[in-house]
Order: sequence, then structure tokens, then C-alpha cells
Amino acid sequence: MTDRAVDRERAAPIGCGPGGMGEIVIRSRGAGRSWHGGGVGVWRTVCRVSVAVGCACGVLFGAAPSHADPAEPGVDTLVGPAATDTFGGYLPEDGTLTAFDVENPIVGRLDPALLAAVQEASRAAAADGVEVEINSGWRSIGFQERLFEDGVRTYGSVEVARQFVASPQTSMHVVGRAVDVGGPGAAAWMSRNGPRFGLCQVYANELWHYELTADANGACPPMKPNATG
Repeated sequence: MTDRAVDRERAAPIGCGPGGMGEIVIRSRGAGRSWHGGGVGVWRTVCRVSVAVGCACGVLFGAAPSHADPAEPGVDTLVGPAATDTFGGYLPEDGTLTAFDVENPIVGRLDPALLAAVQEASRAAAADGVEVEINSGWRSIGFQERLFEDGVRTYGSVEVARQFVASPQTSMHVVGRAVDVGGPGAAAWMSRNGPRFGLCQVYANELWHYELTADANGACPPMKPNATG
């Protein structure tokens, strides 16, 4: 954890892990994207802000995530080792990225048009004194499957989980066409200014999730209530 300033833009109680209650906390510099609450034994819970009115809870076991070399033989970056390293799209709870950290696949595997738009928006936000952080971007099929399965366990059914976390077959993160922003004031800035860069909030229950869906006039389509549409 870090002692840097907290930007609690959204917090909501939710069940997480083996019988515990957690709280979704969004903090600056990417350090607070973790669950605070129940857990037993070696369970360690990590939350990505992209999923839930809250979010789905990714449950990790044992030691800290490894950081494999993407060129290492046998590492399949398209599927990845689910939520265990950055090459699956996982961002450690003390990690922070911007739209210019293209060496990380979370950013570097974004659709080029989306990446260019987020970079342009980030420059404009910086001129206004706001740093746009990237909490999540591209995700492997394996990581998204892990998030979806954790969502089913958390919410008790596939039908309810789909409101908060997309399946690997429908997630725009898997194809690099969605980005989750964070940082003090970033979501509010994007809400006001994102459309002029083509960036729109897609789901009413996800203030941080943006896709390149604005039309040529900078108008966004109506927001969907949640991930089920």
C-alpha cells in the first residue's frame, strides 16, 4: 500500500472471498484497487475497478504474482496465466499505469485507435491538472474468464454476475477496445471531456469504463444500465 492521497470516488460493500465482506475502494496512483475485509488462510483478494457496482473479485492464492518475460518460451500472452501476472492483463494492487506505458501489454495491446484517443485525452487532462491513470485495459481470455468465474461465485449466479462482469466472449477488454481510468478526478474529467476525443462511458454502473464509441460529432450513444445491456 502507499501513503499517497486517497481519492475515494466510489465505494460500495460487497461480499468477497470465502465468506467475508469487502469494500471497493478506488485510490490514487492505483494503490487502492484492493478489497478490505474478510478472508481466511492464504486467500488474498484483489479487485479491478472495471467490474461491478463494485467489481468482481479476483482471488489469488499463495505468493505474490510472478512477472514472466513475454518472450519466454511457453508463455501464451493471448490466453495468459489468468490473474497471476501482468502478461494476462493483471495489474498488481500497488501498480499504476498511464496511456503512455505501452511496454506493458495492458496498454500496449489496446486497439491502436482507442490508445491514440486515450493518449490525446490524457494530454488534455494533464493540461487541466488531472492525471489519467489506466487501471485496466487489454486482458487475456484467461484473466477475463477468471474474473467472470469469480463474479459468479460472488453473486451466486451467471445471470447476476453478467450485470457486473462480461464473459470472455463479450468483453471489450479481451479485444483491447475498452479501458478503465482512475486517479483523482480522472473519471469526472473523462465524463465531461471524453466524448470530444471519441471516448464514452458505456455502462451507468461503471464510471471508469470507456470505449471509443462517440460519433463524428462527439455524441455518445445512450449508456447501458450494466454489462448485460
